[in-house]
Amino acid sequence: MLKNYFLIAWRNLRTHKTYAVINLAGLAVALAAFGMIALYILDEYSYDRYHTRANSIVRVTQHTRWNGNELHQATVSAPFAPALQAAFPEIEAAVRIDMEGGGVITAGSKKLQQGNIIYADKSLFTIFSYTFLEGDATTALAAPQSIVVDRSTAQRLFGSPEKAIGQTIYFDNNYPNTITGVIDDVPANSHLRFSAVRSFNQGYTEGWQNFHIYTYLLLKKGVQINQLQAKMPAFAQATIQSLMKVKDYSIALQPLTDIHLHSALSFEAGRNGSINRVYMFMVIAGLILLIAMINYMNLTTARAATRVKEIGVRKVSGSSRTHLIGMLITEALLATMLAAVLAIILAKALMPWFNALSGKELNIWRFGTANTILILFGFSAITGLISGLYPALFLSAFKTVPALKGQMGGVAAGVRFRKALVVFQFAVTVVMISCSAIIYRQLQFALHQNLGFNKEQVVTFHINSKQVRSQVAAIKSRLLQNTVIEGVAACGNPIGNNDLGGLGYRFEKEDGSFTTATVAAQELMADADYLPTMDIKLLYGRNFATGGGADKYTAALINETMQKKLGIANPVGKRIQFAINDAGSTDERTIVGVVKDFNTYSLQHKVEPLVMVMPPVSNMEDNLYVKIARGREQEGLAWLDEVYKQFDATGTTEYHFLDDNFARQYETEQKQGSIAASFTLLAIFIACLGLFGLATFTAAQRTKEMGIRKVLGADTSTILRLFSRDFIWLVALASLIAVPFAWMFMHNWLQGFAYRTTIQWWLFAGSGLIVAVIALVTISFQAAKVAFSNPVKSLRNE
Repeated sequence: MLKNYFLIAWRNLRTHKTYAVINLAGLAVALAAFGMIALYILDEYSYDRYHTRANSIVRVTQHTRWNGNELHQATVSAPFAPALQAAFPEIEAAVRIDMEGGGVITAGSKKLQQGNIIYADKSLFTIFSYTFLEGDATTALAAPQSIVVDRSTAQRLFGSPEKAIGQTIYFDNNYPNTITGVIDDVPANSHLRFSAVRSFNQGYTEGWQNFHIYTYLLLKKGVQINQLQAKMPAFAQATIQSLMKVKDYSIALQPLTDIHLHSALSFEAGRNGSINRVYMFMVIAGLILLIAMINYMNLTTARAATRVKEIGVRKVSGSSRTHLIGMLITEALLATMLAAVLAIILAKALMPWFNALSGKELNIWRFGTANTILILFGFSAITGLISGLYPALFLSAFKTVPALKGQMGGVAAGVRFRKALVVFQFAVTVVMISCSAIIYRQLQFALHQNLGFNKEQVVTFHINSKQVRSQVAAIKSRLLQNTVIEGVAACGNPIGNNDLGGLGYRFEKEDGSFTTATVAAQELMADADYLPTMDIKLLYGRNFATGGGADKYTAALINETMQKKLGIANPVGKRIQFAINDAGSTDERTIVGVVKDFNTYSLQHKVEPLVMVMPPVSNMEDNLYVKIARGREQEGLAWLDEVYKQFDATGTTEYHFLDDNFARQYETEQKQGSIAASFTLLAIFIACLGLFGLATFTAAQRTKEMGIRKVLGADTSTILRLFSRDFIWLVALASLIAVPFAWMFMHNWLQGFAYRTTIQWWLFAGSGLIVAVIALVTISFQAAKVAFSNPVKSLRNE
């Protein structure tokens, strides 16, 4: 019986080639798109799960609020790890990680600039599972000045992991490190990426309030995270909270497997994903597949008139309704199975494009060839069952005697249902077009918004050599000898990377005393040339003195937001204090000026209170900002490279335009927008395939009607209008339904930006118009075919 069903299904596909092609194309594209998005989603969920004891690893984070300030950080301080391990027997091991281990590596005559090197305790390889190619995981970081490198670094420096083991490499100032291990490259699906690990110095520790260390704990088997979490308030109160003198403070234990998709704290170790983005792609994948399934339902039920006699004959011949349902569902199964084969070919061809779009390295055979084929065909079978169920129920319900006469009986409900499905299809496409347009508009807003400074034509780069940092004044002077350079400034920490540090400041009151509560503010170290080079406006007071002098140790600038936070009309001349250790020792500066607000972070973040101070020592002037004359970028970069090599002949550095630094912060949103736009086009394509099929079938059904109308005097424009009207009003209704959903989705998405564009009504109207035009173009061929046909031939054909 089943074999017979498949033979009938195959014969039906071959007989009605147009509908077969439309259905197969729609289902194949939908399955390919669904498969690629599914791989993306699975990859997002796989982050950090490759560690053997991933479910027992947590990261220590901290959260506090005081005096209108908030702190939500992925980093804590160095004493946390040993103190937690000593206090709680539930903790099997703890590790501290400092991301600041990079620099220029010298190995013989080779030099390699590596920024993604970390410092870590020896317990790193006890907690996390990394594959050692050379060396021993238990002792690799036990000795001071040890380093473990990954396979790629070992090959670049020495040609192979075997040759790298035991070698000594040097960092700045000839600081030696011995390679005690080589690990396989850290997997891409890890929130913590690095190319090498250096051991901390013997007895390394710092103050409780120096927050720049990532701390991970490995819990003993059987220990639940919430059990240990319940003990954190008492620990915080006895340690860090008493030092910070705040009431609202908490330590949170964050499961390792939650970090990538559920964490967006300050100072994350890398650029995390977003569970909301995953949900969005889930919805997109589901909707694309649903649109293709709707196409199948619509086309199959629309063709009921051509199969009504077949159904009647089969019933007279003894076929029960169950047999007919089985036959019709088999047709759907065969269609989806064939579409699955095409989907594999299509996904394989499109995967390089999708990887470039998503920034991942996905492979359709990730789960193995056999497993992938089984999964795909299993899912295709489910899709076929769902797609074929309604048409099977609809067609098998025809009464025997009317069916033999070619009469379908009352089908009004079926027609209304098909129209509802078309409305749903185009409502989805209107929503997707609207969302893609608003994402694009927000990204353009972010990229071209006035940030309070001139980010154009400004090149930034890090000075690796500490010796060269002591010659910054000479480098600046030499660069300015060429008119292609319009300004040069030095600073301690670059803006645009979303990773400025901060401090808690106390401010002088009118009576000369200082406030008890601190105000949290970002800290930016910059010299006197920073404001003019960056075109940052000074509102009150003065800039730092050229050359520094006493200002290096006594002066500070603040921004407008800080001034408003303080509530002081003119803060120039007021002093500020900040703690320099846990013992309560403080340092002091005098406010000499107030600058206009400028964005140090991307527009996902609001402008925060900012304190600017001069680098007190040359070693902290490790970033240069060079402003190049407009239109002379290549000449300027060549001059910059020439001058820098005069001071560091063997060193290497990477130049970055400041506007690119900020643009990189929107890479995730740009990829999200590109993926959404691409799959919007696919959804439109699939929906139009179905619309074309319906229009073709409708044209065949209404040929005689249109012939009669032409004989009675209807002109071509009337025929076109009559044929198109039924479809266009469905698109109009779809647009009206789509608008509130699109507005809701995009309103929520825009909340992720502190500064955002507005949602304009014309974006939705334009999306509806685009869909209407696309629908009109899709059906215009069939409409024109009917309108220009010879009415004599139309009336002759029954």
